[in-house]
Amino acid sequence: MTISSLLRITPRLAPTAAHRTVRTVSSVSGTNSTKQKTLDSILIANRGEIALRVGQTAAEHGIRVTTLYTDPDSRSQHALSSPFAFNLGSVSAYLDGDRIIEIAKKEGCRGIHPGYGFLSENSAFARKCTEAGIVFIGPPWKAIEDMGDKSRSKEIMLAAGVPCVPGYHGHNQDPQFLETEADKIKYPVLIKAIKGGGGKGMRIASSKAEFQAQLESAKSEAMNSFGDDNVLIEKYITTPRHIEVQVFADKYGNCVALGERDCSIQRRHQKILEESPAPHLPDTTRKDLWAKARSAALAVGYEGAGTVEFIFDNDSGEFYFMEMNTRLQVEHPVTEMVTGQDLVHWQILVAEGSPLPLTQEQVEENIARSGHGIEARIYAENPNQGFIPDSGRLIHVRTPATTEDVRIDAGFVEGDEVSAHYDPMISKLIVRGKTREEAIRKLGAALEQYEVAGPVTNIEFLKALCRSPDFIDGEVETGYIEKHREELFAPKPIEDEVLAQVALACLHRDSHSAARPSSGVSGSAIGFASSYMQRQLSFIESTGPNGDGQTLHVRVQQIADQTFNVEIGERVFEQVESRMDPVSHIVTSFFPHTRLDTTVVQDEDTVIAFQRGVQYRLAVPRAKWMEKALGMKDVANSVLAPMPCKILRVDVQAGDLVEKDQPLVVIESMKMETVIRSPQQGKIARIVHKEGDQCKSGTPLVEFAEE
Repeated sequence: MTISSLLRITPRLAPTAAHRTVRTVSSVSGTNSTKQKTLDSILIANRGEIALRVGQTAAEHGIRVTTLYTDPDSRSQHALSSPFAFNLGSVSAYLDGDRIIEIAKKEGCRGIHPGYGFLSENSAFARKCTEAGIVFIGPPWKAIEDMGDKSRSKEIMLAAGVPCVPGYHGHNQDPQFLETEADKIKYPVLIKAIKGGGGKGMRIASSKAEFQAQLESAKSEAMNSFGDDNVLIEKYITTPRHIEVQVFADKYGNCVALGERDCSIQRRHQKILEESPAPHLPDTTRKDLWAKARSAALAVGYEGAGTVEFIFDNDSGEFYFMEMNTRLQVEHPVTEMVTGQDLVHWQILVAEGSPLPLTQEQVEENIARSGHGIEARIYAENPNQGFIPDSGRLIHVRTPATTEDVRIDAGFVEGDEVSAHYDPMISKLIVRGKTREEAIRKLGAALEQYEVAGPVTNIEFLKALCRSPDFIDGEVETGYIEKHREELFAPKPIEDEVLAQVALACLHRDSHSAARPSSGVSGSAIGFASSYMQRQLSFIESTGPNGDGQTLHVRVQQIADQTFNVEIGERVFEQVESRMDPVSHIVTSFFPHTRLDTTVVQDEDTVIAFQRGVQYRLAVPRAKWMEKALGMKDVANSVLAPMPCKILRVDVQAGDLVEKDQPLVVIESMKMETVIRSPQQGKIARIVHKEGDQCKSGTPLVEFAEE
């Protein structure tokens, strides 16, 4: 399969087939061609874009696909992608390995592809698949077990000559003992759960004074995420890069490295942008990384797709083994871009018993002529509020055009619901350029074409990254976002033309009937001239760090059919010809100095505008009488839930006196644990929700006594 056939992976109904032809493949290790066992039907034990991604490759090779879904996912794209789809029931049922194996056996599935997350690195599940006579499309269960335990994996790596970060990886979990070990390593130290990944169960202790609090938080999150609160302690590299190597091994002792990926741009220890090759990496170091990654895979008898992750010290140029992810990574499309290979197809080939399709030399030849790939993860999250996850219906989605150099792997389409129960990733945008500079330009241009209205997304933040001079120069590290916070989160002024277009859109929506109630935008008809409407509208900026800003006023007067005067402060746009397409939400206006095409979408009390590659969010102020009519409560003295969540722990009681930044409540949303801290000094009047409660976004959690 060539890379060109991979680049249009979008949600759609995938074709299926009952069987395919037995394949004959020549082994790269020099054996004769032999017929291999085929997987003519597989079950995908996952959801979202990765389920669609795997289903696409399977369908293209004539493999029948069975999909699974839960109650919240019953109308999701992956659930609709196959006629063979089964409801697991409850939210957490993607972790019900026994039920999944039972369905696979009932449907006659020869293999199970676990995707990533959920059961993909669960050695017990992989072992049960094998015992049930089902091919687990992943590594042997023993390799998963050894690499899943970060302490055990360090022992194996050291024995194989792979350098590791100094630290304590033993079994003694006594808090005081761990603190003593941290003292020996010297601060800052990294506390990391020995199981799992994705940044969960990971905390940085910058000093002895905060070690115990960070240890407790890491252990709590690890237990909630992986059912195991054991941790290890490592030296925290202050200027690190996160560089990982994609490896692939077969059953015949062949192992190749398919290049490296730099995943240093992260928030909450989780990646949001990955690229290959890694910038400014000496070629000798690059080849050494590949060699060490192959040694790591061979040391555990690995088979299939895996990623060996290293921490690279920018100061010393040294690198150290962090962990091995025994599955396909979220960012695997970057590697597909620079190698021209379909890694899911490789997984299936290896699982069937075929040798690797390419040698190391052939892989390197492909990489040498492929250019540079970058992947940006599109998340429903609010960067201005600490990247907290968001959820809700996607009321408007417009994506960039896909080409051989622009690919979108999406799990959602317009109208779908981003559930609060699962990871908030909407899609992955992957681009390729002849050089890194060209790839960044292509990524920036594609992001400017990407429009999402409904939940808040990180698209505007990703655009800011693409414009950041140090990122363009390749000066990256895992602390990049924090170190460039002022630049990346600089306030974005709202141009007068944007306000004019938003106001005109509101007028267009109401113009078909003068008697029709207002669209909800704060404003009033303040007189008519020759039957034409004149209105004043108000909006509130919602681009600041707290999601609010000053109130802005626009006066619009219609002077002829589709012709308006627009007044914003001291500025007046006269005789603006304007019309709106109600289907595309695009307002096209001819101003005296320019023509503008602006997409304007309203979502309850929020107006979202897309103009010249920039998104603007405006809030609509509500009159007090409307708030009372809707039964809205005064929450001035309340601490609100920043997202839909579950209450894990309440750390205060009614009557307590608390200090600013003191922990109040610990919540969990989309598998992420967040500590809600006091915004002020004061007295707690009431605890609104108890441990175990499920809360909607904006729900009061704690009420303060009035001063």
